[in-house]
Amino acid sequence: MRILTRLGGPVRHLFFAALALLMAFPFYWMVTSALKTNDEIWRSPPTLWPEVPLWGNFAAAWNEAPFARYMGNSIFVATSIVILQIINSGMMAYALTHMKFRLKGLFAGVILFGYMVPATAVYLPGYLVLSELHLLNSYAGLILSNCVSIFAIFLIRQAFLQVSHELVEAGEVDGASHMRILWTVLVPVTRSSFAVLALITFIDQYNNYFWPMLITKNPDLQLVSAGLRSFFVEGGAYGLQWPLIMAASAFTIAPLLLVFLLAQKTIMQSVNMTAGSSKG
Repeated sequence: MRILTRLGGPVRHLFFAALALLMAFPFYWMVTSALKTNDEIWRSPPTLWPEVPLWGNFAAAWNEAPFARYMGNSIFVATSIVILQIINSGMMAYALTHMKFRLKGLFAGVILFGYMVPATAVYLPGYLVLSELHLLNSYAGLILSNCVSIFAIFLIRQAFLQVSHELVEAGEVDGASHMRILWTVLVPVTRSSFAVLALITFIDQYNNYFWPMLITKNPDLQLVSAGLRSFFVEGGAYGLQWPLIMAASAFTIAPLLLVFLLAQKTIMQSVNMTAGSSKG
């Protein structure tokens, strides 16, 4: 990075433009492969654009499987989990940073210790708990089992630690409750961190595969990752229809791109506001 700072502006722009193209190339290859035939996909040397674009592959893939239901299921589950994690992580982080209570340090240590536990280690006990609560094979079980995240608490806690405690004290002097201070003072100041949390959580839950497949057996409850696998095995004929598989993969990531664009705008606005306030 020090080398880049020493280079001129045009050189830096060219470098980052090349890096952006390199990152975007897999998506370009996926979309163009959806417009090709099987023979064109496996042709050597490969072509960057099909001879005759087959735009109908997208409609064919969409009609081969209930992708609207898969995507709707994933969006509903991911959005619900994002909302619950924002609420839970915000309240937990506020308690750990701006409230005083006994064993506060021990409680924070337990949470940080939980961050080191791999997710696969809790699959079996989580499955048994949901089974006892009769929440298997349901959205309720899937959402409630993911409504608390150690990573989310840690991320928002670190963001709250950067906020001056004087803001919280000023709210307390004005007679504001803890909930009002949290949602009207701290959250607006740290909204970029919440945007990052929402983006990461939505992408993670939208693409989640193993845990939803473990606790949901009803095909109507399948998320998009499981739906793509089913399409690959059945509709995709184990990879014999690669153009349709690529087309299905392309339109199923559209919600992720939309969420990324929305979150990016919020993050950049907050960064600019922070930079402007520091200069002032």
